[in-house]
Amino acid sequence: MFNRRQFLSVAASSALASTPLAGFAAQLTQDDVFRDPDAPVLGNPKGDVTIVEFFDYQCPYCKKSHPDVKAAVSEDGNVRLIMKDWPVFGDASVFASQAVLGANEIGAYEIAMEALMATPASLSEDDVKRLLTTAGLDLSKIAEAVQRNDKKISDLLTRNYNQATAFNFAGTPSFVIGKMTYSGVLVKDQLVEAIRQARAA
Repeated sequence: MFNRRQFLSVAASSALASTPLAGFAAQLTQDDVFRDPDAPVLGNPKGDVTIVEFFDYQCPYCKKSHPDVKAAVSEDGNVRLIMKDWPVFGDASVFASQAVLGANEIGAYEIAMEALMATPASLSEDDVKRLLTTAGLDLSKIAEAVQRNDKKISDLLTRNYNQATAFNFAGTPSFVIGKMTYSGVLVKDQLVEAIRQARAA
C-alpha cells in the first residue's frame, strides 16, 4: 500500500486555493477526518476549529512550513491540530511514521514528531533512530510500543492513506481546515485566513 509515489508540489499563492469538503469523499464523515480516536491531537483539544495536515517526515515542504503551522495554532489558542501521517516517500517514511506513533503510545508524540520535523534533510531509518535518541527518547521502549500496537498503528496509517486519496490530494502537505481542503504549502497568513473562514462558516 505504501508504495513510493511521485511528489507533486503545489506552490502556495497569494490567494487561498481551496475546495469545499463536500466536493470530495462522500464516503467519509467529519468524525472520520476530525475525530479519529487513534490520531494524536495537538494545540487545543477543545478548539472550535480543527486543522488536519497530511504530511510525510521526508517532505521538505512539510518541514519548512511546520513552524508556520505551529505558530498559527499557538497564537490562535483555540485550534485543534491533527498531524496525519501519509508516508509517501518510501520505506524510511513508513518507518518514521511507525516510530513516532509508537512514541505516542508512551506519551512522547510531540517530542518525537518535532525531532524529525526539525531536520530539513531526507531521512534513513538510522537517521530516525539517531534523532529520536538525541531527543532523549528510549528506542527500546518505542520499539516495544510499536510491536504492542502494531495493528492499531497500521490501521491508522491505512485510514490516513485512504482519506488522503479520497480527497484526491496530489502530495504533501495537504490540509483539511473546517469544511475546506487545501493542497500544498500554506504560509502563516494563509493559515490564519483559513482558520478565520472556518470559524465564520
